[in-house]
Amino acid sequence: MKILVTGTEGYLGSLLAPILMQRGHDVIGVDTGFYKVGWLYNGTPLTAKTLNKDLRQISIEDLEGVEAIVHMAELSNDPAGQLYPNITYDINHKGSVRLATLAKTAGVRRFVYMSSCSVYGVATAGDVTEESPVNPQTAYAECKTLVERDVTTVADDSFSPTFMRNATAFGASPRMRFDIVLNNLAGLAWTTKEIKMTSDGTPWRPLVHALDIAKAIACTLEAPRDIIHNQIFNVGDTAQNYRVKQVAEIIAETFKGCKLSFGENGADNRSYRVSFEKINTVLPGFKCEWDARRGAQQLFDLFTQIDMTADTFLFRGFTRLKQLEYLIRTQQIDRDFFWKSLGD
Repeated sequence: MKILVTGTEGYLGSLLAPILMQRGHDVIGVDTGFYKVGWLYNGTPLTAKTLNKDLRQISIEDLEGVEAIVHMAELSNDPAGQLYPNITYDINHKGSVRLATLAKTAGVRRFVYMSSCSVYGVATAGDVTEESPVNPQTAYAECKTLVERDVTTVADDSFSPTFMRNATAFGASPRMRFDIVLNNLAGLAWTTKEIKMTSDGTPWRPLVHALDIAKAIACTLEAPRDIIHNQIFNVGDTAQNYRVKQVAEIIAETFKGCKLSFGENGADNRSYRVSFEKINTVLPGFKCEWDARRGAQQLFDLFTQIDMTADTFLFRGFTRLKQLEYLIRTQQIDRDFFWKSLGD
C-alpha cells in the first residue's frame, strides 16, 4: 500500500514510518521541519522520503497514487495551542479538514487521523468510551473534536476515515519529546535526581507507548474496511490508566536515588479514565506491549547509554513550545507559522 504520513519528522512519525516500511508498505512523508533540530539518538533503520511542506500547502499532485493517509502533523500540545489559539485552529482544524477533503478528491481510500483522549477533558462518571460525550478543555483538544465532526460527514463508499484517540504517549523516540508527562518526569529524575510536583498528582491519565500507537495505526491500515470505516478508537489499554502520582512513583522507583515530593493541589483540572475495550476486541492484531514501568526502564537504559546531560534534556528541540517560540523570535517563521526566506 502506498501511504502518505504527515509528520514523519515528529515524535510519533519518526517511529511509525520505518515500521510501516518494514511491513512492506511504500511510505512517503510530509513535514514542515520545525523539529528537525531535535535528534536524541540514531534509532531508525529506515527513513521515508519526506517532502518539506506545510500541511496547509499540500496539493492534489502530492497525493497522486496514494492509497492511504496517516495524518499526524498538527501543532502538537496544549501549551502551544493556548499560546497561539488562532493558528492552532487554522492548522489543526481547517488544515486537517482540507487535507481530508483533498484526499477524497484525489481518490485516497483511507484516512487515519491522530485524535486524542484529551477530547474527554474532565470526566467523573467511570471509564469513558468512544460513545461518551466529549468535553475538551483546550484549543488543541477542541480542534480534535472539530476534525472528527467534519471529516465524519465526508465518509462514503470510496473514502474511509478512522479516528484514533490516543492516550498520552510516552517512550523513547529519535525525535524525542520531553514535554509529555512520563518522559518529562524521567528526564527530571535523571538530570536533577528530584521530582518536585506542584500538584497532588491525583488526576487520572491514560498512557500508551509510542510504539503501541504505531502498532495500532498499522493494524488499522491493514484491517478490513468494514471494521475501520468511519470509526473512532481509543488507543491504549484499560489497565494503563494511572494517576499522575502513580507515574511519578514509578519513575522514582526506576531512577534510584530520585527524591519525590508532591504539592497540595493543582491548576490542571483535566482528569479522565478511558476504556480501551473496543480497540482490543475489534481491531485485528492489536494489543499493547508496553506499560509505564517498562517505558520508564526503557528511558533509564537509553539515558545511560547516551550519557544524557541536563543541556540535552532542556534543549528546545525536544520541547514543542520552546522550539516554536525560538523559530518565531528568530523570525524564521512568521506569525502564521509559515517559513520565511533568509533575509525577509
